[in-house]
Amino acid sequence: MYSIKKETLESIIIAAKNIYPNEFFSFLGGENKIINELVIVPATYGDKFCLFRLDLVPHDPKIIGTVHSHPSIYNTPSKADLDSFRKKGKVHLIIGHPYDLNTLKAFDNTGKELEIQVI
Repeated sequence: MYSIKKETLESIIIAAKNIYPNEFFSFLGGENKIINELVIVPATYGDKFCLFRLDLVPHDPKIIGTVHSHPSIYNTPSKADLDSFRKKGKVHLIIGHPYDLNTLKAFDNTGKELEIQVI
Protein backbone atom coordinates (compact mmCIF):
# COMPACT_ATOMS: atom_id res chain seq x y z
CA MET A 1 0.00 0.00 0.00
CA TYR A 2 1.16 3.54 -0.78
CA SER A 3 0.85 6.45 1.64
CA ILE A 4 0.75 10.16 0.94
CA LYS A 5 1.68 12.91 3.35
CA LYS A 6 -1.28 15.13 4.19
CA GLU A 7 0.67 18.25 3.16
CA THR A 8 1.44 16.74 -0.26
CA LEU A 9 -2.23 15.87 -0.80
CA GLU A 10 -3.20 19.42 0.19
CA SER A 11 -0.74 20.76 -2.41
CA ILE A 12 -2.30 18.53 -5.08
CA ILE A 13 -5.79 19.75 -4.19
CA ILE A 14 -4.72 23.42 -4.29
CA ALA A 15 -2.91 22.98 -7.63
CA ALA A 16 -5.86 21.13 -9.22
CA LYS A 17 -8.29 23.84 -8.08
CA ASN A 18 -5.99 26.60 -9.34
CA ILE A 19 -5.60 25.02 -12.79
CA TYR A 20 -9.32 24.11 -13.12
CA PRO A 21 -10.99 23.83 -15.64
CA ASN A 22 -7.75 22.53 -17.16
CA GLU A 23 -5.95 19.38 -16.09
CA PHE A 24 -3.10 19.68 -13.59
CA PHE A 25 -0.01 17.43 -13.83
CA SER A 26 3.04 16.77 -11.67
CA PHE A 27 5.47 14.00 -10.84
CA LEU A 28 5.47 12.48 -7.36
CA GLY A 29 8.53 12.20 -5.18
CA GLY A 30 8.97 9.83 -2.27
CA GLU A 31 10.65 6.82 -0.74
CA ASN A 32 9.53 3.45 0.58
CA LYS A 33 6.02 3.86 -0.89
CA ILE A 34 5.52 7.19 0.92
CA ILE A 35 4.64 10.09 -1.39
CA ASN A 36 6.02 13.28 0.14
CA GLU A 37 6.56 15.83 -2.64
CA LEU A 38 5.45 17.19 -5.98
CA VAL A 39 8.08 17.50 -8.69
CA ILE A 40 6.81 20.18 -11.03
CA VAL A 41 8.08 20.10 -14.62
CA PRO A 42 7.19 22.33 -17.59
CA ALA A 43 3.83 21.22 -18.94
CA THR A 44 0.96 22.41 -21.09
CA TYR A 45 -2.42 22.25 -19.36
CA GLY A 46 -5.60 21.87 -21.39
CA ASP A 47 -9.26 21.17 -20.69
CA LYS A 48 -8.96 17.47 -21.60
CA PHE A 49 -5.22 16.91 -21.68
CA CYS A 50 -1.87 17.72 -20.19
CA LEU A 51 1.39 17.47 -22.11
CA PHE A 52 4.90 17.25 -20.70
CA ARG A 53 8.31 16.45 -22.14
CA LEU A 54 9.92 13.42 -20.54
CA ASP A 55 13.37 14.73 -21.51
CA LEU A 56 12.81 17.66 -19.10
CA VAL A 57 12.14 15.35 -16.15
CA PRO A 58 15.17 15.11 -13.87
CA HIS A 59 16.78 11.71 -13.48
CA ASP A 60 15.91 11.31 -9.83
CA PRO A 61 15.32 7.92 -8.18
CA LYS A 62 12.96 9.61 -5.74
CA ILE A 63 10.43 10.19 -8.55
CA ILE A 64 8.00 7.34 -7.94
CA GLY A 65 5.05 8.31 -10.12
CA THR A 66 2.68 10.97 -11.38
CA VAL A 67 -0.44 12.84 -10.41
CA HIS A 68 -2.94 14.63 -12.57
CA SER A 69 -6.42 16.01 -12.24
CA HIS A 70 -9.55 15.42 -14.26
CA PRO A 71 -11.83 18.46 -14.47
CA SER A 72 -14.83 16.13 -14.14
CA ILE A 73 -16.03 13.71 -11.50
CA TYR A 74 -14.42 10.82 -13.38
CA ASN A 75 -11.12 9.70 -11.86
CA THR A 76 -10.46 6.56 -13.86
CA PRO A 77 -7.56 6.39 -16.31
CA SER A 78 -8.10 6.96 -20.02
CA LYS A 79 -6.07 5.18 -22.70
CA ALA A 80 -3.75 8.21 -22.84
CA ASP A 81 -3.39 8.06 -19.04
CA LEU A 82 -2.43 4.38 -19.21
CA ASP A 83 0.18 5.15 -21.88
CA SER A 84 1.59 7.87 -19.63
CA PHE A 85 1.65 5.59 -16.57
CA ARG A 86 4.07 3.23 -18.33
CA LYS A 87 6.65 5.98 -18.90
CA LYS A 88 7.80 6.77 -15.37
CA GLY A 89 7.05 5.54 -11.88
CA LYS A 90 5.06 2.86 -10.15
CA VAL A 91 2.19 4.83 -8.59
CA HIS A 92 -0.09 7.24 -10.40
CA LEU A 93 -2.78 9.40 -8.85
CA ILE A 94 -5.86 10.86 -10.50
CA ILE A 95 -7.95 13.39 -8.61
CA GLY A 96 -11.37 14.30 -9.98
CA HIS A 97 -13.44 17.43 -9.50
CA PRO A 98 -14.27 18.80 -6.86
CA TYR A 99 -10.75 17.75 -5.77
CA ASP A 100 -10.79 16.24 -2.32
CA LEU A 101 -9.77 12.99 -0.65
CA ASN A 102 -12.97 11.31 -1.85
CA THR A 103 -12.09 11.95 -5.50
CA LEU A 104 -8.49 10.69 -5.32
CA LYS A 105 -7.56 7.28 -6.73
CA ALA A 106 -4.20 5.54 -7.06
CA PHE A 107 -3.15 3.16 -9.84
CA ASP A 108 -0.10 1.10 -10.73
CA ASN A 109 1.57 1.50 -14.11
CA THR A 110 -0.84 -0.99 -15.71
CA GLY A 111 -3.96 0.84 -14.48
CA LYS A 112 -4.80 -1.49 -11.60
CA GLU A 113 -6.29 0.44 -8.69
CA LEU A 114 -4.12 0.62 -5.56
CA GLU A 115 -4.93 1.43 -1.96
CA ILE A 116 -3.60 4.74 -0.67
CA GLN A 117 -3.68 6.18 2.81
CA VAL A 118 -3.12 9.72 4.05
CA ILE A 119 -0.51 10.10 6.77
